[in-house]
Amino acid sequence: MPDEGVWPQPVLDLLATGDDRPVFEDGPLVVTASAMAGQVRRITAGLRALGAGPGTPVVLSLGVSSFAFAATLAAFTVGATVSARPFTDGELVVDEARLRSLSAFADDGRPLRAAGRPADVARLIWTSGSTGRPKGCAQTYAAMSAAWAPYPSRWPPAIAELAARLQRYLVFGSLASQVMLEYGILTLAAGGTLVAARPSSLPDMIERHGATGSVITVGKLHQLVRSRPAGLGTLRALMVSGSPLEPARLAEALSVLGPVVFHGYGQTETGMIAMATPAEMLADPTVLASVGRPPAGHSLDVRDGELYVRTPSQASFYWDDPAETADVFRDGWVRTRDLASVDPRGYLHLSGRARDVVIVNAELVYAGPIERVLGADPSVAEAYVVARPSFETGEAVHAFIVPANGHTPDIARLRASVAATLGDAAVPAVIELISEVPLAPSGKPDKRGLFL
Repeated sequence: MPDEGVWPQPVLDLLATGDDRPVFEDGPLVVTASAMAGQVRRITAGLRALGAGPGTPVVLSLGVSSFAFAATLAAFTVGATVSARPFTDGELVVDEARLRSLSAFADDGRPLRAAGRPADVARLIWTSGSTGRPKGCAQTYAAMSAAWAPYPSRWPPAIAELAARLQRYLVFGSLASQVMLEYGILTLAAGGTLVAARPSSLPDMIERHGATGSVITVGKLHQLVRSRPAGLGTLRALMVSGSPLEPARLAEALSVLGPVVFHGYGQTETGMIAMATPAEMLADPTVLASVGRPPAGHSLDVRDGELYVRTPSQASFYWDDPAETADVFRDGWVRTRDLASVDPRGYLHLSGRARDVVIVNAELVYAGPIERVLGADPSVAEAYVVARPSFETGEAVHAFIVPANGHTPDIARLRASVAATLGDAAVPAVIELISEVPLAPSGKPDKRGLFL
């Protein structure tokens, strides 16, 4: 596959030369590369007949299917600004009904050339909204063209190891998800097949589809490890996303599931920032406390404890949000709002969110370090810390604990550990035991939902 062309040209070239290789599987339906290329050509023709071209706002309101994947590539092929939710006036909405009509257009068989203009916005990727309302991260065609996923020659070592394990990659939720599309393209570039996941349970999906790779959030990983499921013999790679994973829980996941867990860190604004492979973590347990090392081409800068990053494919601004844009996108750097440090070997360590604080007697207490101290106790599977109003101290630390299997946490011991490590102000006024943490639609833990 040539290292040239604006996005999604490398994927169009891959499909054009793939012939009868299966690239998408949905139950009994198996779509070959040549058939997928035909789908993309038909939908591209349909979009152009509707007047779509460079800069046209297109909303894809679609589920997971081979035609939805083809529509995603087609929208990029015409050079549109693609979003999964409404974002402006006069946008072209492609839902399932319209997709059926677009798929009926004739296929002229001629090779497609991507029409995107480098400076145009290629897509809006929406944040989860876990720290406020969702924000649309605007990524240009130039940024998408600089990404590593479609180009084996650009793969960092961790990604190359991951790619070799993605023979059958489970796709679920939405193709608008950054990680779903990014790792899906990586799978195709590695010669693998995207597999639409239909059962609701991850163990069921893996076993039924013979999946070798998938993405999983920290909360769902905890649930998977606690259930200790059988039938995961085909699994070779689980990419943990959404939030950092405590070292003890990461070690447990590697022990229960085997050397399949890739622990990474990234943001919607930046894409992947760092990753640690199973081999790294098993060879050196100290790596478990990190989120891996950034690949070549990424720049990290810790300013007053807060992490700023630059990646080749990062977003440029937030759609229709100049105030947040000015706060986060600064002179080519992205302010992550995460507290972090980099050790002498280049491993990145996260210590919490810069804005995830409790103000106790006018003293800033960060939630992340408290969660890590609590989570390090063997009786604790998960720990979450939030601020609650207090007449005595203004705000107080309130902790929610999911006990580890077969354990009853010693509340006094947990409080003593926090006091000894972080000081008295950080000690939780309340430690509440819960069976599981609620999850936001993104799959991330929903702290606000703890009080509902």
